[in-house]
Formats: sequence, structure tokens, C-alpha cells
Amino acid sequence: MKRTVAIVALTSCLCFAQAPRKATTPPPAASSAGNPTTLKAAEDLWKAGEFESANNLFKALVAAYPGNADYRVRWGQLFAERFAPGEAVKLYQEALEIDPKNALAYLYTADVLAAEFNPKAAEAADKALEIDPKLYHAYEIKARMALEDDNHKKAAEEADAALKIEPTALGAIAIHTALDLLADRESEWAPKLNNRAKGFELIAHLLVLNRRYEEGIVWYRKAIAAEPTLWTSHAQLGVNLMRLGREAEARVELEVSYDAHYRDAATVNTLKLMDTYKDYETFTTPTTILKLHKKEAAALRPYFESELLRAMAVFEKKYEFKLTKPVQLEVYPNHEDFAVRTMGLPGLGALGVTFNDVVAMDSPSGRTPGEFHWAGTLWHELSHVYMLTLTNYRVPRWFTEGVAVHEESATNADWGDRMTPNIVAAIRDKKLLPVAQIDRGFVHPSYPGQVIVSYYQAGRICDYIAQRWGEKKLLDIAKQFAKNRPTVEVLREQLGMEPEAFDKDFLAEVDKETATTVKNFELFTKSLGELNKMAREATPNTEEIIKKGRELEAIYPDYVEAGTPYVVVAQVCMKKGDKACALTEYEKYSRQGGRDSAPIFELSKLLDEAGRKKEAAAALERLLYISPLDQQLHPKLAELSLATGDAPKAVREYTVQLALKPIDMAGSYYNLARALNAQGQKDKAREEAFNALEAAPDFRPAQKLLLELSGEGPKP
Repeated sequence: MKRTVAIVALTSCLCFAQAPRKATTPPPAASSAGNPTTLKAAEDLWKAGEFESANNLFKALVAAYPGNADYRVRWGQLFAERFAPGEAVKLYQEALEIDPKNALAYLYTADVLAAEFNPKAAEAADKALEIDPKLYHAYEIKARMALEDDNHKKAAEEADAALKIEPTALGAIAIHTALDLLADRESEWAPKLNNRAKGFELIAHLLVLNRRYEEGIVWYRKAIAAEPTLWTSHAQLGVNLMRLGREAEARVELEVSYDAHYRDAATVNTLKLMDTYKDYETFTTPTTILKLHKKEAAALRPYFESELLRAMAVFEKKYEFKLTKPVQLEVYPNHEDFAVRTMGLPGLGALGVTFNDVVAMDSPSGRTPGEFHWAGTLWHELSHVYMLTLTNYRVPRWFTEGVAVHEESATNADWGDRMTPNIVAAIRDKKLLPVAQIDRGFVHPSYPGQVIVSYYQAGRICDYIAQRWGEKKLLDIAKQFAKNRPTVEVLREQLGMEPEAFDKDFLAEVDKETATTVKNFELFTKSLGELNKMAREATPNTEEIIKKGRELEAIYPDYVEAGTPYVVVAQVCMKKGDKACALTEYEKYSRQGGRDSAPIFELSKLLDEAGRKKEAAAALERLLYISPLDQQLHPKLAELSLATGDAPKAVREYTVQLALKPIDMAGSYYNLARALNAQGQKDKAREEAFNALEAAPDFRPAQKLLLELSGEGPKP
């Protein structure tokens, strides 16, 4: 199906295309002077799917009756329904300026914010209830938020509060049903849904948020069976089928929604993304499916495929578990394409996402060079595949994320993310959450950066458990979560202590490890700027810079971001001609997980000059996991590989260099021929030598190599 619309932004948009509409919440009574006839006309147009005309009438009503807050509230609901939540909230806020006691304005604000996983939704819901205690939907919103935080007790209490006001409250019944399903209990609530499609849809949504995608799909199908024109369910069914790699089925559902003029961001963008799949190549093994964009497939495949297989072998042994289906890995060179895969889901990292046995992630080309470690992301996401499958999708969010962060650096210590400044600030300000509440930090962050802090905390908890009780204890805990047991119960049994005691011990360990950094954080921040300013002076005081830089390294060893003392000191050492000093600093930078390619190239060069060629090659190998599309990387690594007798690696690197279409194609073919010759593949070496001469007929080194390979020239 042809779609000429552009990709919808991942924020709000307004689409007033025609589509039949089921009745929603009835309009409120006018709070001041108004025009009931025009209001009814707007409502009728809205119900008939004439959204543009309805919008125009609401606009006219608000202009004619600027003191009528209810008109703004109702107009806001139209915007909320037609994919413009930001505009809706603006209208609700305008209504509250007119009428601070407008309970519905608070209620619908809460509804929009809750859909965006904004914790302020609870405040708005409470305000609505304060004004009108009968607004049971506010309790339903709070129940949904509690369930999203994995607080099942509170979710049930809030749902009960709604049912006390309205015994048939659909949202509350659906939440109770979802709680039973998530606990693997036969539900006494399900029959009370009375085949109401919106209830089925909410259950599906809550199952999906708990990573129970297959079950969510079943409930979306139930919603559609109950109400075939429920386009929201068609759209979400399509999105979730797409998440699981069932593209043909997904397209059918998404196009049904699209053709019915239900064109929210998820529907439109997912269809647009699927239209680009013709530009991808698929590579399969008995256990893997790898999808790479054609423009970079040849360059990335050697690394992604081998790392995928290596990680699976490690996890299969470590988790004592073998997957029964191939893992599908999708690698997106356009970050916005990857972002489509994560729309509507809270608490996800910005680099990768896992849906059962399907992993989607950014390509190195989709990010600024050095911004992320693609292999660490791959191991992180693949850990989810094993952990979710092993526990039958019953594992709490904090634990699967914690284990995944732990796995990033369990095999290679320099892979994992460092303790960034916002994490230091959170530790200093005592913002780490109790272990039983960490899910809240992922789903409803209460301050900027809390999602990243939650990843750090969950990962450090798993590190701490492995250090204190042994690596296998993580697997023991996972097996208990597979029985659908709550965090408090599992930790109490497996660690032999109450969660509160665990929190105390864990936080004491964190404080001990980070004490120097946290205590001197403000000093570090101030001194770092001074250090970099000193280094930029025309005649810098090198000894003072080296002294000050090393003091800062001792305060905050994990800091490898812009202006890091390791690089500042290394560069000063080079200026004064002290290569040994520079080498030491660059080694520390690399060991701490620094990802900027320039310092690592310098490290490799200095190691090579010092005669430490294998270490020089190893330094460049780190860059393969960070910036594998860097054209200068591959020939340098290839030459070091040849120098250390690793011809197969040299062949791989020169092959990748050719895939990147270098300017000097003849020289690249020639170098590949040299590597193949060193590996003993003389026939293939001869082919590449011919390729070099086709690119540049007078290229003497290729001519000479061809003669040698033919036995007509001197041996090299």
C-alpha cells in the first residue's frame, strides 16, 4: 500500500481525517454561558468521524465563550483522541486557569500524563478526587500506574476504590483481571468484563507492559472480536506482532487501522519502517537471524554475527538453558527507525530493545562515534532473551535489567557503562530506591536521568549479589522468579535476609566504593574545568597539569567523558616528549572504558612504537566494538595482525576495508591479496591481485605480487 505521508514525529500530531467513532465520555454541563446547539453539533460531527469540522466548531465555541472552561476540556478530549496529547493538556490547563475547581480538567490531564508514564499523573488524579470524590476513573488511573510500578497490592486497592463508587467500572475490573493473569491465577473478574472490548484492550496493554507479549496479542484479538471497529486494538495488535517479528500479520492489522483513518504515530511509523525492510539483508544460521542494512551489511556482518554466536554460547552455559528458537537481531542505521520499535514502552534504554527472541538495536552508524558500545548493547539485550525465556516472562523489570547490565562487563570489564555524573549526584543525594521499588524508577521516573540511575542501581545490585553470594546465585534467583514469586519473597529466601537489611548492606557497599568521588564531586567538577583551561594555555605548566590531572583521576576514576583527565594528562605528556607517561595515561583511559577513538589510536601507536605489537592490536580491537565503520581502523589493525602472525584477522580486516569502499581500491585489493597469501590462500590472493590491477593497471606492487604468486618472481 502506498503511503505518501511523512513519518510522524514521536511527539504529538493532530489528524482529523474521517473515521467512524464510538461515543466516549459524555460532554460536561456548561460551566458558564454557552451555546448548547453548537456544542451538540460539534459532538455529532465528532461521533460521525468528521473531526476537522468538529474541531472548527469547538474552536468557534471557545472563541465565542472564552469563560466556558468545559468547552476547553471537551475540545481537549478531541485532541487527546486524535493523537495530540500535548495540545490536549494545554487546553486542560487553560480550563483550570478559568475554573481552578474543574475536576474533569484534572482527570483528563491525569489520563494523558499516565499514558506518557509521567508520575505527575498521580498528582492530577488526586486533585480531581479532592474536588470530586466520585470520579472513579481517577482511581483507575492510579491503579494502572501502581501495576506499572509492579506494586500489585496498591493496584488492587486503587481498583477497589473505583469499584466502591461504580461497581461496573470497566477499568477497575480489567485491572483486577490483569492482576490475576500476571499472578497466574484463574480470574473471577474476567466474566465481569461482559465482552466489553475496551476492557480486553486494557488487559492486553498491561500484559504487554509486563513483557507478556504473546498473551497481550491474545487479548487484543479478543478486543477486536468483541468490537471489530476498535481501531486502537487493530493498531496495537499490529505493533506487537511486529515486535515479535511476525511482519506479514502485523502489516494486515496496521493497514486495517490506517485505512480506517486511525493514524497515530505508532501505526504510521511502524508501516513506514516496514516499507524500508526491502533495504535490509537477512543472514541466517541454525540459531540466529541477522538483519542488516544493505549499505553496511558487508562491513558489519563479520563482527555482529560472530559476537552474537559467542554471546549465545556463553549464556547457554552460564544460564544452563538452551533456546528452542533462533534469535533475531535487527540493526538500524537510522536511530529514528530504531525508536519506532520502542514507542509506547517505558523504561527502555535508548540503544537496544528485546521482544521475546527478537532484538532490535542501533547500528554504530546510527549514533555519534564513541557514543555507545554496540557489543555491550548486544550482550545486554541477548541476556534479556535468555532471562525472559528462562523465567517464562515472569521476571521483574529491575532484575532482568540488572542482570543485563551486569553481563555487559562480566566478560569484558571495560565494556559496561561507567558511573556518570548524574549517577554520582543521585548517590550523593540519597536517591537510590529500595530494591523492592526499583521498577518505579524505570517506569515513572521522578527526576531527570532516573531511568539511567535505575539501570546503574539494578546492575550494581546484581554485581553485589554475585560478589557476595557467587555468580550462580543470580541464576538461583531467576529460577525462583520463574515461579512468579515477588521480589521481597525471593530475596528473603535466596539471600537469607529481609529486603530492608539487604538495602542497608548494599547502600553501605555503594557508599564505600564511591565515597571519594561523591565527597569530592563538586571539587572535581570545578577542577576539571580549570585543568582543561590550563592545558589550553599557550605555554602550559606541564608538571602542574600532570599533578592536578592525576589527583582528579584518583577522585573520579570512572570519568572518561569529554575533558577526561586521562587524555588531558596524556596530551601534555606528549607535548613534553614523555611517551612513557602518555602511554600510561592512555592505558588507564582504555582500561576505564573510554570510547573516544582518537586516544585509543594514540595508545595503539605508542604500544606499537614500544614493540608491544600484540597489545597495540588489542587496543584497536576495542574500537571494533565501538566504531567498526571507521575507515582508518581496519588497515591499521590488519597490518598489526600481519606483523603478529594473525593472517586470518588481517584477511577479515582488509575484507571489511573493501566493503567500506575506500578511495584507494587498488591498494585495498592488493593488501587483501597480501593477507590471503600470508594465510596460504594463494588462489584467492591471485584473484585479489587481479582485482587490484583492474582498478589500477599500472599498480606495480600488485604486478610484483602476481608474479610471485605465479612462481615467476622473487620470493618475498
